[in-house]
Amino acid sequence: MNTTTISPSQIGRGARPDGDGSVQVQMETGAKLGNAKIFAIYGKGGIGKSTTSSNLSVAFSKLGKRVLQIGCDPKHDSTFTLTKRMVPTVIDVLETVNFHPEELRVEDFVFEGYNGVMCVEAGGPPAGTGCGGYVVGQTVKLLKEHHLLEETDVVIFDVLGDVVCGGFAAPLQHADRALIVTANDFDSIFAANRIVQAIGAKAKNYNVRLGGIIANRSDATDQIDKFNDRIGLRTMARIPALDVIRKSRLKKATLFEMEDTPEVRAVQAEYLQLAQRLWDGVDPLYCEPMRDRDIFDLLGFD
Repeated sequence: MNTTTISPSQIGRGARPDGDGSVQVQMETGAKLGNAKIFAIYGKGGIGKSTTSSNLSVAFSKLGKRVLQIGCDPKHDSTFTLTKRMVPTVIDVLETVNFHPEELRVEDFVFEGYNGVMCVEAGGPPAGTGCGGYVVGQTVKLLKEHHLLEETDVVIFDVLGDVVCGGFAAPLQHADRALIVTANDFDSIFAANRIVQAIGAKAKNYNVRLGGIIANRSDATDQIDKFNDRIGLRTMARIPALDVIRKSRLKKATLFEMEDTPEVRAVQAEYLQLAQRLWDGVDPLYCEPMRDRDIFDLLGFD
């Protein structure tokens, strides 16, 4: 993984411009994560990306797929419902060997979670001291060097919510499809629009394409539907606002481990259907994001 910083003056003089967005992290030519299907999960901070990612990972595993989930947030809490603990991050273990990655073993940074889902937490530098994109890049490099991606069917990047961070941009260099988690409210849809813009910028130079929306904590989807219709997005799954989902996080468990009730079975079925649909393949979407001010006029009640 080449994480060279590219100055604006270099663009047009041999360095490839990275769409209209961040240029601080670029992928080596020909870099490929094996033959796995790769999904990046996006959304505003606190919208439920980690809950969505972990349950989707389990759903893929229930379909018999070999799954790797990579947490890309410095908070490193993406996989704790899978592993039942806060696992050491890639940055943590690199620090123990004075940042000599050749000294690491697979078991130092890859941990098996529920139903065989393999879990990695990239971690990140302390706030204000470094680039999250570099950390994600080093994580992918380690996985490749240890040949961990060659026998993986599905890779899920659970991405931090900050649209301007290199840690946000780096997974887009690898993913086939980007999915956006949003609720049926103004704030998360406003963030989703910015994410659509960022994905569109990366799509100019990488293979990533929009897959669709996952409506989370949403008993209704009228505002999401307005937004989708306006820019050409689609809703792939709807997860209702159920207290059992909150409880599953407190119990450090996925929904597939919770007490068997009709509402739990219904949500499990939604995740399983989403996993199967993604595995079968979804057509890419080419959306035109809205101007910020136009969202104010679009959303809300008449």
